[in-house]
Amino acid sequence: MVTGGTVRLLLGNGGEAALELTVEPWAETHHIPPQHTWVVVTHSPASDGSWSGTLRGDELFQVDHRPESVTVWVNGDCFHLSDTVGNLVDSADWQCPAQGSDSDVIRSRADTA
Repeated sequence: MVTGGTVRLLLGNGGEAALELTVEPWAETHHIPPQHTWVVVTHSPASDGSWSGTLRGDELFQVDHRPESVTVWVNGDCFHLSDTVGNLVDSADWQCPAQGSDSDVIRSRADTA
């Protein structure tokens, strides 16, 4: 079981064209530029830091990849979208807490090409 209040998922676009990124369940659509990596950060909605999961309990994210697009199901109660140095990609206010330091997060990686 994974516990913790904040988690990150790195999404890399190693291709030559923009990669469509959809963040669910908010249906937010963005385009990751070629040769860029973005970070999806979310926070557990549970006071004990547990995660509900999409298909099974304790899943932080579910990633579905298709040609030219990727969908990330975020199992937290909000999300931040930024580049790898912390510049916000999406300035929407999802009422998330401030992003934690690298020592406070669990990192996962899903590279797509």
